[in-house]
Amino acid sequence: MELTAEGKAALDKILKLAEGNNLNIKGGKVRRTSSRFCLGVEHGDYNGTELFGVGTDRFIWMAYKPNGTNKIRLFSGNFPDDRVVEFKMGKVPSPKSTEVAETWGRFPYGVDFILRREGFELTQGIDGVLYGNIPGGGMSRSASLSLNLILSLFDANGIEIENKIQIVDLAQAVENDYIGSPCGKLDQTMILFAREGMGTYYDPKDRSIEYLPIGAGAADIRIVVLDTGTDRPGLEKSTYAIRRAECEKLVSLAQKAGFDISCLADIKQEATYDKVMAQFSNSHSDLCDRLKYIYGAQKRFYEMLEAWKAGDVETVGKIFRQDGIGLRDDYKISGPELETMCDIVRTVPGVLGERMLGGGDKGASGALVKAESVDAIKQAVESGYPRSRPDFADKYAVHVCKVVDGVRVYEGLL
Repeated sequence: MELTAEGKAALDKILKLAEGNNLNIKGGKVRRTSSRFCLGVEHGDYNGTELFGVGTDRFIWMAYKPNGTNKIRLFSGNFPDDRVVEFKMGKVPSPKSTEVAETWGRFPYGVDFILRREGFELTQGIDGVLYGNIPGGGMSRSASLSLNLILSLFDANGIEIENKIQIVDLAQAVENDYIGSPCGKLDQTMILFAREGMGTYYDPKDRSIEYLPIGAGAADIRIVVLDTGTDRPGLEKSTYAIRRAECEKLVSLAQKAGFDISCLADIKQEATYDKVMAQFSNSHSDLCDRLKYIYGAQKRFYEMLEAWKAGDVETVGKIFRQDGIGLRDDYKISGPELETMCDIVRTVPGVLGERMLGGGDKGASGALVKAESVDAIKQAVESGYPRSRPDFADKYAVHVCKVVDGVRVYEGLL
């Protein structure tokens, strides 16, 4: 497999960074992990819904080589002020400590901590250099990084995992248990299993993966990611954590009231939904709003899957838009800059649907767009966004994305 021009530019940067920081990666491997674009259900993973999405071509590249020691030595071209992160394997700061809260090094520390906790024997350290172009919010940069680090350390130590779902669990544990971010499994699943040109369908009941090509005759569409230029803190510091706690609270209240559910996704029948809403809407209207979104998005999910398989991109886009309205009005997880982007692109002919992406508050919005409308999207954002959000006039970006493999490994490049 050959690198794209973008990949070659990233590799050139990595090689210069390795030389400048005395890291030996010559003769090693390059692992590329993607971003992701969720088509449904956003914020459904921790609520127990089925999931559907694709891998997208914004990446983290990591060039690495075993170094024959018990040390991990890493440098990130995205966080040069942190310099080389170096530590002996098994000797990392405590989970969720203030010592690592503001450094990207919390991810390799967390990977080492979680792998050892789960019984994996790590004896071979690595030298590595990373560089990525995934926007910081909405496209799962943290999940991509965690997966890249786990897979690279497994490779360097000769560890093979037969059940890839276990890797999803490990990556989630890095964020949940070490970093303190309450993420679900959506991001890790959609990246690890992503295949070029295919949609990835995940069923939590049996943790199965199915690949669904878009139906024959579908209009030529593009995935457009609208980076607002805003900086989003980790999920542990955002509205995401509040929303997750609210959903768990409603589940607990419903269980105490005699409803046989384990998550909000279990409320699928209209009669059950009506009973829960009737019982709690007066005392917990905000919690019921969260259920309203999940219930509606889950019903739309199946319609969206059928539309995807039929090549009915107009319906896929319409549902994407409806989900965005629910995320904004009922789940209340969006943010002003995210909605500005949505308002701008919604006016462009050929835009099938738009909404916020990812954890919420800040970061990026996304749109499903007919191919012939991409230039019009760029022009509309270039004209409207700086005027509406002047503080981010020199920070926003429009990314037109392809559907790609989630993980690729390259040898013979270093």
